[in-house]
Amino acid sequence: MLDLALRNGQGPTALAGISERQDISLSYLEQLFSQLRRSGLVKSVRGPGGGYHLGRDAGEISVAAVIQAVNESTDTTRCRGKGDCQKGDTCLTHHLWMNLSDQIHDFLEAISLEDLVETEEIREIAQQQTYRGRTSANTAGDIIAALEEA
Repeated sequence: MLDLALRNGQGPTALAGISERQDISLSYLEQLFSQLRRSGLVKSVRGPGGGYHLGRDAGEISVAAVIQAVNESTDTTRCRGKGDCQKGDTCLTHHLWMNLSDQIHDFLEAISLEDLVETEEIREIAQQQTYRGRTSANTAGDIIAALEEA
């Protein structure tokens, strides 16, 4: 989602590009983006030059919303918040771990994709990833061109 947010306004972003830049399996990204699309966090564009773009403004999408959309959890309890941690009863540290889960959720809820996009370190890393992708594409293109000439 952050890769997508960094390219917001530049037209649809192909999953293949995200896969290459982030070193994430394309099939796994397809599964994630299916869930993100159902939750309205992304919209897809079909056809040549298609891909994905944000479904809402980057400032309106929290990191917590992204995590929830892909069915992940910030729960730190053993019992998934049910309170049946110790043979059906609440364990001594249940409330401690529940409070930690709440703190993690609140922290991630307070951070939007826009906040992350505006972070200098993230922008620098994104530039490096883009440069690496271009370099490997150029190298592959150079190799293909050399083979065709031979």
